[in-house]
Amino acid sequence: MYGLIGRMIAAEGKRDELIGILLEHQDGMPGCVSYVVAKDPLDVNAIWITEVWDSQDSHKGSLSLPSVRQAIEKAMPLIAAFDQHHEIEPVGGIGV
Repeated sequence: MYGLIGRMIAAEGKRDELIGILLEHQDGMPGCVSYVVAKDPLDVNAIWITEVWDSQDSHKGSLSLPSVRQAIEKAMPLIAAFDQHHEIEPVGGIGV
């Protein structure tokens, strides 16, 4: 399995709009086991995204899906910064 945990910073006052875009196109991603978007309770503009995929190739392939490309285009103007990015190797747990 392959996983990602990332924190992005939304433009001032745009966090909820950005979250809406990130959640809008989450269906139909082959190989996606888990995709969680969460608000950072300590920063009103920060968002954490946790993803689990059956493989790194599935994740890479998802980036070429039309719905994902459209979401990225729509989201980019609302993103102030990509703060943290960690690749992980999930080994199990609830929902995995």
